[in-house]
Amino acid sequence: MTPLPVDAAAAFYVVHLPEPDDFAFWRATARTLVQCAVPPDRIAWVEPGGTGDLFAEGQRQLPEPPGDAPQVRASKPFIQAAETAICHSDSARFALLYRLLWRHQTNSRVLEDRTDTDVRRLDELARTVRRDKHKMRAFVRFRAVEDADGEERFVAWFEPEHHILRSNAAFFVNRFTNMRWAILTPRGSLHWDGAVLAEGPPAQRSDAPDGDPTEDLWRRYYASTFNPARLKIGAMLKEMPRKYWKNMPETALILELVAGAQAREAAMVEAGTLEFDERPQTLSAIDQAIHACRKCPIGELDNQAVMGEGPQDAALMIVGEQPGDQEDQQGRPFVGPAGQVLDVHLQQAGIDRAATYVTNAVKHFKFVNRGKRRLHQTPTAKEIDICRWWIEGERQIVQPKLILAMGASAARGMLGKTVSVSKARGMPHQLDDGSELWITAHPSYLLRLDGAARAEQERLFQADLVAVARRVAELIG
Repeated sequence: MTPLPVDAAAAFYVVHLPEPDDFAFWRATARTLVQCAVPPDRIAWVEPGGTGDLFAEGQRQLPEPPGDAPQVRASKPFIQAAETAICHSDSARFALLYRLLWRHQTNSRVLEDRTDTDVRRLDELARTVRRDKHKMRAFVRFRAVEDADGEERFVAWFEPEHHILRSNAAFFVNRFTNMRWAILTPRGSLHWDGAVLAEGPPAQRSDAPDGDPTEDLWRRYYASTFNPARLKIGAMLKEMPRKYWKNMPETALILELVAGAQAREAAMVEAGTLEFDERPQTLSAIDQAIHACRKCPIGELDNQAVMGEGPQDAALMIVGEQPGDQEDQQGRPFVGPAGQVLDVHLQQAGIDRAATYVTNAVKHFKFVNRGKRRLHQTPTAKEIDICRWWIEGERQIVQPKLILAMGASAARGMLGKTVSVSKARGMPHQLDDGSELWITAHPSYLLRLDGAARAEQERLFQADLVAVARRVAELIG
C-alpha cells in the first residue's frame, strides 16, 4: 500500500456525506482514501447536519490518488452488506465500513471470521436494516384523500428507525404503480404521480390523514380472519411490535380480539365442526341459501354469492375456484377474463357451454382492497371444505356424468383433499356416485403466463378439454 507523504502524516480528513444513505458517494470516496493509504483513524465521516472533529488538527482536502495507485479490493459479500448497513442510523457505520474495507486490502477473507468484532457489527447493522425495510413494506397503510383538483390520491405515514425510505422506493413503485401516492416520514417523503417518483422533505404526523371510509371494511376483514385457536401473543408482538400499531387501522381491534380469544376458542372446540341445516333440494334454494351463508370469513366480505348456471340435467359440470371481481359484480360465473379464455377453448374443443353446468367450488369472491382495486386472494383449504356443502348439493341435483375441476382449489372441492394438478390432469378419477372427475389447470393460470410458457400451457389445457369432450360423448352414448 502506497504510504502517505511525510508532510501529510498528521493530516486529518473530514468527509461530509451529501445524504445519510448515499452508498455510491461513500464507496467512491472510500476507494480514493484507500488508494492514498489514509488509515481509518485519520478520517471523520460526517452526515448531513453533523460536524467534524473540532479537535482534529491539520484537516486536509481529500487527496488525489497517485498515478500508480493499486486497485481497491472488496468482496461481493462485503459490498452487499455495506450497501444495506449504510442505511442504519448508527453514526459510526461509515467508519466501520471503511475500517473493514481497509482490512480487506490485506485480508480478502476478513468477513469469514464470524468472531471478529467488526464483522459481527456489520452483520447486526445489515440485519436490523433489512428488518426495518420489511416492517415498512408490511405496515404502511395508505389512506385516500382528494387533492386540490378533486382527484383521489393515497397518503401514508410511517416512522422508520433507519434511512430506508429511498432503498424501499422501488418496492412501492412496483407494487402500487397505478396509484397516485405519497409516503411521509420524519426522515423524508416519497411522492409518486403514476409516472415520476419525487423525493420530498421530512414530514410530521399531522401532515397525513387520520383515516378514510375503507378502513371500516379493512377492520372488518381483519376481525373475520382472526383465528383465536392460533393466537400466540409473543410471536404476534415480535412480528408486529406495538410501536407500529398507531398507524394501522386494524390494530384498534387487537386488544378486544385477544381478550375474547379464549372464549371464542372454547366455542370452536365445543362446536367441533360447522353444522348446516338440511341441504336444499333445488338449485334455486341453494342459490338463496348461499346468499345468506356466513359460515366462513369470505361470506363476511363486501361481496355477493355467485350461483352456478346451466341445464339442471347437464352431462358435464365445470367447476372453477371462486368468483372473480367481474363475476361478483354481475352475479354470474366465468364472465371475466378467465371466463373469456375458457369460452375460446370450449368452442375449439367442441363443447357447448350452454349445455354445460358451470359453477365454482367457493361461492363468494375472496379479495383484499388495494386502493380502488379488489385483488384476488386464494381461499384456504378450510374455506374450500366448508363450501363443499354447496357444491355437493349442486352435484346431487344436476347429476353430471363427468365433472371437470379447473385448478387445485376446484379439485379439493370435489375430492376433499389437495392434489397436484400436473400429476392428476388428463385422466379420469372415479367418484363415489359413479361419475368421473377430470382435472386441469384454471384459465386464470394461463393469463399469468406469456411467451413459450403460455403457449405450452394453452396446448395442454386444450388437450384436456378435447379429451373431456370425447369422454362425455362416450358416456352419453
